Amino acid sequence: MTYFDDLISLFYPRLCAGCATSLVKGEEVLCLNCMADLPRTNYHLNDENPVFQIFMGRVNITLATSFCHFDKGGRVQHLLHELKYKGNSEVGHKMGILFGYDLMKDTLFQDIDAIIPVPLHPKKEKKRGYNQSYEICKGLSESMNRPIITGNLVRAIHTASQTRKGRFERWENVSGIFNVNNSVSLTGKHLLLVDDVVTTGATLEACCEPLLQIPGVRVSIATLASA
Repeated sequence: MTYFDDLISLFYPRLCAGCATSLVKGEEVLCLNCMADLPRTNYHLNDENPVFQIFMGRVNITLATSFCHFDKGGRVQHLLHELKYKGNSEVGHKMGILFGYDLMKDTLFQDIDAIIPVPLHPKKEKKRGYNQSYEICKGLSESMNRPIITGNLVRAIHTASQTRKGRFERWENVSGIFNVNNSVSLTGKHLLLVDDVVTTGATLEACCEPLLQIPGVRVSIATLASA
């Protein structure tokens, strides 16, 4: 079996999603150099957490953090592009695993009950083939040992991309587009809301609003990158 795998890799080499070098035995998705060089924020260990400050005075979240700095033209942007536009869902899973291990070093994040991905509209998810936030959640679930909850938070309205919109336009674009089904099953839980990147926080804020109307629910936020 090992000989067969080696033969396959000779013709179809497994490449690192970060730097495109050949992966060696024991490496998956990212090479060791790329994992070591990820620009981690460690915001969850920072009292003056810039991601938490995005939401101050806007929505009553419990915790917030991002795994990496978004380095324009750099490795993290490349990885997010692989995840969102190149069909490389394994990037989300792998990065989620690494992110989860970091979060579990903080006792505050050990209080999380369940993980919820920011939902895509069904039309967009069908076009992409998967929800990138759910792929991140799979990795987080594996390393944090927490369940993923889907189907409760839903995107009821299909909207245009947020990419080239300003802050107010982003807020207008997503205001009121998320609903919650079967809210009773979420009652009293501390939920970790997950997305790929946070910029203005408009989408995450719109997700938090219906969740925080559920009795006893606390919401924390985690994204792979902050831009």
